[in-house]
Amino acid sequence: MQQVNVKFNDVEQIRQFINTIEKIDTNFDLGSGHRVVDAKSIIGVMALDFTKPLRLRYHSDDADIKKKIAPFLCTSV
Repeated sequence: MQQVNVKFNDVEQIRQFINTIEKIDTNFDLGSGHRVVDAKSIIGVMALDFTKPLRLRYHSDDADIKKKIAPFLCTSV
């Protein structure tokens, strides 16, 4: 399992993020604290507080995934 932090500035960035990960054949969970949603679900992601960094977990060792989601990665928590 891989874990990274992502941050969104606006709804358009969320839409771009979901469009990016929908093309990847693995499961993604997005959340903060005890609240976790399917990261490929626009409704689920919009239910989160995206003004703060969120934890993204996925089950893949594919190094290309980090390259694809690089614009959304957050290094500070």
